[in-house]
Amino acid sequence: MSTPSTVDRAFETALYDTAADALDTAASLLAADPAADAELARRGEEFVATAWRRGWQPADLVRIVRRELDDVHVRLVAALIRAQAPDDRARGPRWAAQLDDLPDAEATVPPRADRFSHATAVLELYRLLLRLPGLEPLEAGAAGEAPRRGRENRPESRALARIRALLAKAEATGYPEEAEALSAKAQELMARHSVDEALLAAQAQGSATSPDTPGACRIGVEPPYEQAKAVLLDAVADANHCRAVWNETFGFSTVVGFEADLEAVELLYTSLLVQAEAAMTKAEAGQRAGGRKRTKTFRQSFLAAYAHRAGTRLRAAAEAATEAAATGAADANLLPVLASREVAVTDRVDRMFPQTTTTRLRGAADAAGWTEGTRAADAARVGHHRPLKRG
Repeated sequence: MSTPSTVDRAFETALYDTAADALDTAASLLAADPAADAELARRGEEFVATAWRRGWQPADLVRIVRRELDDVHVRLVAALIRAQAPDDRARGPRWAAQLDDLPDAEATVPPRADRFSHATAVLELYRLLLRLPGLEPLEAGAAGEAPRRGRENRPESRALARIRALLAKAEATGYPEEAEALSAKAQELMARHSVDEALLAAQAQGSATSPDTPGACRIGVEPPYEQAKAVLLDAVADANHCRAVWNETFGFSTVVGFEADLEAVELLYTSLLVQAEAAMTKAEAGQRAGGRKRTKTFRQSFLAAYAHRAGTRLRAAAEAATEAAATGAADANLLPVLASREVAVTDRVDRMFPQTTTTRLRGAADAAGWTEGTRAADAARVGHHRPLKRG
């Protein structure tokens, strides 16, 4: 029996047959033929390459495997991604960063197991990879679009370094008021940085009303309380001239915007999530000390209120910084530049997601949780918040 034949028979049995004993039968075939291991791994790399063609990225694969399967499958898919990478084309710094975020080589190697158990885990993983649907392509040049000017050779700006430092201080402090002030200052710097980048892009293209092409990235929205977290991400995106579309099924939001703004959204969302969870833990401790038992509804309400109030504060800070920049700008074309970029982002979202639905936040019915979340955000007066957009 040839090795490819063993793998083909195992796949035919396990991947395309739903019988209860199909997986055991296929795993037994593979376990009995050690010579099939190399071919089995090669087929796995082909599944990974197919996932890339369907619009998936390394972080997406790891996320869906972690959600649907177990740690052993996460290690297996990380190993496949690393093994396939040398044969892949160059895909830019964001993709490279996702590869760097995979587990270290030593951690990627699955623990020792008997051949049958290992083959079973591999087939379970391949079953999942085989059934992955297509996702909206994120890469520049997809669907006939003009390539987006990259930042591959540009070092991190001084503005971004200052923003990172402010957010790190906000996460480290034990004083909510200080954290909120630092986050608001970071948002102001982000808005100024966005204006500078917009003007530089317009000048580079020789036209103040011809925008650079917006890009897109996916940011994981992990359980628990993923709906409230998606609202927080949506608020951060909105304050930074981006748009977010939530995919609840696969646990991420796609954020569309220009590169400097995407960087800002990733930084600020991650930091605010850390701050919110720390504040929620502190608020729960205070509730328990007062003899009141807190529930899942309290936590959902806390995060929902935090997202709602933080969004208002971030938008106010961004609008004030942008207005100040426009008032003092020597370039009279600033407002047309910003308006054209807004149109470009909206157009990209409409083309990527021609059909979206909106949803209202569920489970935010705990008054104490809402009050504590609002207090933690400590923002200005709450205004109307846009419905969460879902793809």
